[in-house]
Amino acid sequence: MNRSKTASWVKLMAGTAALALTLAACGSDDGDDATDEPTDSTTESSTPPTDSAPVFTNDECAAGVTSADGFKVGGILPLTGNLAFLGPPEVAGVGLAVSDINAAGGVNGATACHDIQDSGDSTDLSISTATAKKLVQGKPSVVIGAASSSVSLNVVDTFADNKIVEVSPANTAVDLSGYSPFYFRTAPPDGVQGSALGTLISNDGYQKVGFLVFNDTYGTGLRDAVQATIEAASGTCVYGCKGDGNEFPAGQTTFSAEVQAVTAAKPDAIVVLAFDETKSIVPELAASGFDMTKTYYSDGNTADYSGDFEAGTLEGAQGTIPGADPESGFKELLSGWSEFAGGDALKDFAYGAESYDATILAALAAVKGGSNDSETVQKNFAAVSGATDGEECTSFADCVALLDAGSEIRYAGPSGIGPIDDENDPSSAFVGVYTFNAENKNELTTTVEGIK
Repeated sequence: MNRSKTASWVKLMAGTAALALTLAACGSDDGDDATDEPTDSTTESSTPPTDSAPVFTNDECAAGVTSADGFKVGGILPLTGNLAFLGPPEVAGVGLAVSDINAAGGVNGATACHDIQDSGDSTDLSISTATAKKLVQGKPSVVIGAASSSVSLNVVDTFADNKIVEVSPANTAVDLSGYSPFYFRTAPPDGVQGSALGTLISNDGYQKVGFLVFNDTYGTGLRDAVQATIEAASGTCVYGCKGDGNEFPAGQTTFSAEVQAVTAAKPDAIVVLAFDETKSIVPELAASGFDMTKTYYSDGNTADYSGDFEAGTLEGAQGTIPGADPESGFKELLSGWSEFAGGDALKDFAYGAESYDATILAALAAVKGGSNDSETVQKNFAAVSGATDGEECTSFADCVALLDAGSEIRYAGPSGIGPIDDENDPSSAFVGVYTFNAENKNELTTTVEGIK
């Protein structure tokens, strides 16, 4: 495992454990305030700060800008759809990274900018299809997204056929590992999260497990990984198992039949793998009398439900989210950028660090190759992540200084991922374990690290 020695970006919780895992993939969706059309102004600067205040810029791409004029970061992120709660931190991650890049002098003498567009979700793939075509026409240096694995599978060939690098901060589906030379991700594949979640359930003493899972690449892939881990620990699946055909369609709104079926199987614990459908599943499951402390969730639905459910509904329930718990200072910067750019302070931070690192890695790849076109980014992306055993650096500016001096680098960012491997996945990554409090808010309990 090639990890940061200083761990200057990664805040490890006191109960951190190391897991050696060998499985595979998952995915997610949503977005924040972003423009559908590029604006005519490239940079909007904040008012002069105090000595300790950060300087933010919201560097939207001017009309007509391409990778020939600057470092253009396209975004295919969920500004609408059933993963909208993940959009604001992902948008903030891209925006903050571009702001930091420009504060350090840009990329190869050119200004960086972002053009964030809507991905929609898997219930209406026409949105992502149209967005991908629009982004291709704009000739970006890189595209960050999608959040949903199903959405990425819908558009990945469009980007690859046009030799445009797509870097997802949230996809975890196994099917995307090694899919294309032009597809990368900064989120770990589902085998890492599935092993962590399955191990958590088994270590809690539960042997008979039921699943409520939607029929989506992300949902079924993660279910398979969790089920395999539970069965390896001598547990059994009693409902919603692989091959049984009990999955429900994405976007379903009522779940009385599914809740009745899973509780009739008398599971010790229930795993809910869904996106926004969770807001309908949880009340019906709670009304059935099932002990909600024995329910488990994943990155698609481990979120703040303080405004959705009666207080105490999820108290004691647990879930997992891939990614390290970034330092509080980085979270403050993400939230500060979000507010500055015209949004609100962030409530969730899932995949914000991964979005930031995806953008920084792409910019460093362009610097290493000496050009801002996407083919140059593709050729150098893995190298700047540490695949060539380079010298560690933790900021864009410091990494550029090393590259200018002729050094190989290993960018170690706030997501805490290991170098990109030969399937364009992180070679190692962290998974956070969260427990819901009395207000139905997810709070980090511990962090485990898995090796792919």
